[in-house]
Amino acid sequence: MAEFKLVISDPKAKKAYQIEIKSPDADRLFGKKIGDIIKGELINLAGFEFKITGGSDKQGFPMRADVHGTKRVRALLSQGPGIKIKRKGERKRKSIRGNQIADDIAQINLKVVKEGSKPVGIVLGKEGEEKPEEKESAKKEEGDAGNKEGNQKEKK
Repeated sequence: MAEFKLVISDPKAKKAYQIEIKSPDADRLFGKKIGDIIKGELINLAGFEFKITGGSDKQGFPMRADVHGTKRVRALLSQGPGIKIKRKGERKRKSIRGNQIADDIAQINLKVVKEGSKPVGIVLGKEGEEKPEEKESAKKEEGDAGNKEGNQKEKK
Protein backbone atom coordinates (compact mmCIF):
# COMPACT_ATOMS: atom_id res chain seq x y z
CA MET A 1 0.00 0.00 0.00
CA ALA A 2 1.63 3.21 -1.20
CA GLU A 3 1.45 6.44 0.75
CA PHE A 4 3.02 9.78 -0.19
CA LYS A 5 3.23 13.20 1.37
CA LEU A 6 2.78 15.82 -1.35
CA VAL A 7 4.27 19.28 -0.90
CA ILE A 8 2.49 21.54 -3.37
CA SER A 9 4.13 24.92 -3.99
CA ASP A 10 2.09 27.78 -5.38
CA PRO A 11 4.46 30.36 -6.94
CA LYS A 12 1.71 33.01 -7.23
CA ALA A 13 0.74 32.89 -3.55
CA LYS A 14 4.34 32.10 -2.51
CA LYS A 15 3.08 29.36 -0.19
CA ALA A 16 3.45 25.60 0.11
CA TYR A 17 0.76 23.15 1.20
CA GLN A 18 1.14 19.58 2.46
CA ILE A 19 -1.33 16.79 1.83
CA GLU A 20 -1.14 13.02 2.14
CA ILE A 21 -2.41 10.60 -0.47
CA LYS A 22 -2.82 6.85 -0.19
CA SER A 23 -3.57 3.98 -2.57
CA PRO A 24 -5.10 3.91 -5.20
CA ASP A 25 -4.39 7.63 -5.85
CA ALA A 26 -0.74 7.23 -4.89
CA ASP A 27 -0.28 4.25 -7.21
CA ARG A 28 -0.97 6.47 -10.21
CA LEU A 29 2.28 8.37 -9.60
CA PHE A 30 4.55 5.31 -9.91
CA GLY A 31 6.97 5.62 -12.82
CA LYS A 32 6.74 9.42 -13.07
CA LYS A 33 10.05 11.30 -13.07
CA ILE A 34 11.34 14.65 -11.88
CA GLY A 35 10.41 17.25 -14.48
CA ASP A 36 7.25 15.45 -15.64
CA ILE A 37 4.03 17.43 -15.75
CA ILE A 38 1.06 15.60 -14.26
CA LYS A 39 -2.64 16.38 -14.41
CA GLY A 40 -4.41 17.27 -11.17
CA GLU A 41 -6.98 14.53 -11.74
CA LEU A 42 -4.32 11.98 -10.73
CA ILE A 43 -4.35 13.36 -7.18
CA ASN A 44 -8.01 14.49 -7.06
CA LEU A 45 -7.34 18.17 -7.88
CA ALA A 46 -9.23 18.63 -11.14
CA GLY A 47 -8.28 21.56 -13.36
CA PHE A 48 -4.70 21.85 -12.12
CA GLU A 49 -1.39 20.80 -13.65
CA PHE A 50 1.71 20.16 -11.55
CA LYS A 51 5.40 19.74 -12.29
CA ILE A 52 7.37 17.24 -10.20
CA THR A 53 10.38 19.12 -8.82
CA GLY A 54 11.86 16.60 -6.39
CA GLY A 55 11.27 14.56 -3.29
CA SER A 56 12.90 12.27 -0.76
CA ASP A 57 12.72 8.64 0.27
CA LYS A 58 11.62 7.11 3.58
CA GLN A 59 15.12 7.42 5.04
CA GLY A 60 15.39 11.11 4.04
CA PHE A 61 17.71 10.84 1.04
CA PRO A 62 16.84 13.43 -1.64
CA MET A 63 15.87 12.65 -5.22
CA ARG A 64 18.05 14.05 -8.01
CA ALA A 65 17.03 14.67 -11.59
CA ASP A 66 20.40 13.55 -13.02
CA VAL A 67 20.31 10.05 -11.48
CA HIS A 68 18.11 7.75 -13.57
CA GLY A 69 15.93 5.00 -12.12
CA THR A 70 14.54 4.29 -8.67
CA LYS A 71 17.67 3.07 -6.89
CA ARG A 72 19.75 4.74 -4.22
CA VAL A 73 23.37 5.41 -5.19
CA ARG A 74 26.46 6.90 -3.58
CA ALA A 75 27.60 9.58 -5.99
CA LEU A 76 30.48 12.04 -5.96
CA LEU A 77 28.74 15.43 -5.87
CA SER A 78 29.98 18.97 -6.26
CA GLN A 79 26.65 20.87 -6.40
CA GLY A 80 22.87 20.56 -6.43
CA PRO A 81 20.31 18.92 -4.13
CA GLY A 82 21.68 16.75 -1.36
CA ILE A 83 24.97 18.58 -0.75
CA LYS A 84 26.37 21.82 0.67
CA ILE A 85 29.82 22.84 -0.50
CA LYS A 86 31.92 24.90 1.88
CA ARG A 87 35.07 25.41 -0.21
CA LYS A 88 35.65 25.97 -3.92
CA GLY A 89 36.38 22.72 -5.74
CA GLU A 90 35.21 20.48 -2.90
CA ARG A 91 33.38 17.24 -3.75
CA LYS A 92 31.72 14.73 -1.44
CA ARG A 93 30.35 11.24 -1.81
CA LYS A 94 26.72 11.22 -0.73
CA SER A 95 23.79 8.84 -0.93
CA ILE A 96 21.01 10.10 -3.19
CA ARG A 97 17.87 8.64 -4.74
CA GLY A 98 17.08 8.33 -8.47
CA ASN A 99 14.62 10.55 -10.31
CA GLN A 100 11.77 8.05 -10.69
CA ILE A 101 8.91 7.69 -8.19
CA ALA A 102 8.74 4.23 -6.59
CA ASP A 103 7.40 2.61 -3.43
CA ASP A 104 10.41 3.81 -1.35
CA ILE A 105 9.56 7.49 -1.85
CA ALA A 106 7.93 9.25 1.10
CA GLN A 107 7.65 12.86 -0.10
CA ILE A 108 7.06 14.35 -3.54
CA ASN A 109 7.53 18.06 -4.25
CA LEU A 110 5.15 19.57 -6.82
CA LYS A 111 4.87 23.04 -8.34
CA VAL A 112 1.63 24.47 -9.75
CA VAL A 113 2.02 25.00 -13.51
CA LYS A 114 -1.62 25.57 -14.45
CA GLU A 115 -4.11 26.80 -11.91
CA GLY A 116 -7.72 25.69 -11.70
CA SER A 117 -10.83 27.78 -11.14
CA LYS A 118 -9.89 28.51 -7.51
CA PRO A 119 -6.49 28.90 -5.82
CA VAL A 120 -4.81 25.75 -4.49
CA GLY A 121 -5.08 26.75 -0.82
CA ILE A 122 -8.85 27.09 -1.02
CA VAL A 123 -9.33 23.83 -2.95
CA LEU A 124 -7.23 21.95 -0.37
CA GLY A 125 -9.13 23.57 2.50
CA LYS A 126 -5.95 25.02 3.99
CA GLU A 127 -7.10 28.61 3.47
CA GLY A 128 -10.62 29.91 3.75
CA GLU A 129 -12.11 32.86 1.99
CA GLU A 130 -12.72 35.35 4.78
CA LYS A 131 -15.80 37.47 4.46
CA PRO A 132 -15.43 41.23 5.13
CA GLU A 133 -17.59 40.92 8.29
CA GLU A 134 -15.21 38.29 9.73
CA LYS A 135 -12.19 40.52 9.14
CA GLU A 136 -13.86 43.44 10.93
CA SER A 137 -14.94 41.31 13.90
CA ALA A 138 -11.40 39.90 14.22
CA LYS A 139 -9.95 43.43 14.29
CA LYS A 140 -12.55 44.53 16.85
CA GLU A 141 -11.69 41.60 19.16
CA GLU A 142 -7.98 42.45 18.96
CA GLY A 143 -8.74 46.05 19.85
CA ASP A 144 -10.88 45.03 22.84
CA ALA A 145 -8.13 42.76 24.14
CA GLY A 146 -5.63 45.63 23.95
CA ASN A 147 -7.95 47.94 25.92
CA LYS A 148 -8.37 45.36 28.71
CA GLU A 149 -4.60 45.04 29.10
CA GLY A 150 -4.23 48.82 29.18
CA ASN A 151 -6.90 49.14 31.91
CA GLN A 152 -5.18 46.49 34.03
CA LYS A 153 -1.86 48.34 33.84
CA GLU A 154 -3.48 51.62 34.93
CA LYS A 155 -5.06 49.97 38.00
CA LYS A 156 -1.69 48.77 39.31
